[in-house]
Order: sequence, then C-alpha cells, then structure tokens
Amino acid sequence: MILMIDNYDSFTYNLVQYLEEFGEEVQVYKNDAITTREIIQLKPEAIMISPGPCSPREAGISVDTIRDCYDKIPILGICLGHQSIGYAFGARIEINYRLMHGKVSKIYHDQQTIYQGLSEPFYATRYHSLVVARNSLPNCLEIASCSEEGEIMGIRHKYFPVEGVQFHPESIMTPEGKKLLGNFLAWIREAPSVQLLQVVENGLSM
Repeated sequence: MILMIDNYDSFTYNLVQYLEEFGEEVQVYKNDAITTREIIQLKPEAIMISPGPCSPREAGISVDTIRDCYDKIPILGICLGHQSIGYAFGARIEINYRLMHGKVSKIYHDQQTIYQGLSEPFYATRYHSLVVARNSLPNCLEIASCSEEGEIMGIRHKYFPVEGVQFHPESIMTPEGKKLLGNFLAWIREAPSVQLLQVVENGLSM
C-alpha cells in the first residue's frame, strides 16, 4: 500500500490515478488527518507527499512524517513535498528569483534511481515560487536533478530511499512523469531494506 499525504492540492488525485494505473493500492490522508505514529502503524510500502499551496512550515504533518519515517519507510516528495524533505533535514527554503506557474523546463539529472531510462534532459512542468537553496543543502542530501539555470529540481538522501522532485510528474506537460513514478515504485522494491540501511548509516556515523 502507498500512503499519500494530501497537502490540499488539486494535483493529488492525478498522482493517485497514476499509481492506481500501476496496480497500486493508495490510501490518501489530508495533512491534518493522521499522525506519524498512525502512519508507521499502517506499515505502508512507501509514503508520497503531495504538492500544495503553502510552504513546508504550513504543510501539516508533512515535515514531521519525513523526520519520523525517513529511516523506516521510502518517501517521495513532490513540489511542496520535495521542499518539505529539504526543510526536514535542515535546508533553507527561499523564494525563487522567478515564479514558475505552469512553465515547462528542461530537467538535467544523474540517471540514477527514479531517473533511470529518462531522456537527458527531459521536459517537466513546474508550479512553484519557492526552492530549496543550493548553498544550504545538508551533507545527508545530494542534488539529483537541476534546471538549465541551476535551480535544484531533485534531491536524494544519500543513505535512505528518500527522493524529492520540485517539478510535477503527474502533469500532462511532463511526458515522462509517469515513467518516473514507475521508477520510484521499482526502486523501492529493489533497494536494500531500510533496516540494512540503518546499519550502514550507523556504521558511517561511528
């Protein structure tokens, strides 16, 4: 089961539809209708954090979910969900130098994990005014994709299956977006278990 945190966004059910087309069971919860303890008790195979109209500080349970679950359950954050991942680990969220509402950009990426088999670059739709500040990224996160202008478009945790994308894979103007979501589903099933990754991270921090 995939658990979707809905940040009161109109795009949420586009994501749900794509996941259901992959044969996934999806349970959707508003960002103020569930606790992190309840999420962990449900034992979802993965958590997806939706876009939304606010900043991570106003995103309900989103940031706490990332902090409490990143080492237990794979996570994919989209737009606001992506910003929430950055914020949860200490990155600064700032106003972008240009507004991107319904704009299509080239996305350059490292061809790893969720980007495997995608065009380099590929085109994606953006709806945002905030970005994760490049110079504030903590050591545990790495840049996985960026725009032609160098803005961070994707981040990845170095040790756990946690990814964020600033663009909207569920938009009709992101032609390879559904493939990216399929890659996420495949990746979390092929990646080492979070229990093993916990051992690795603990070893690295000793």
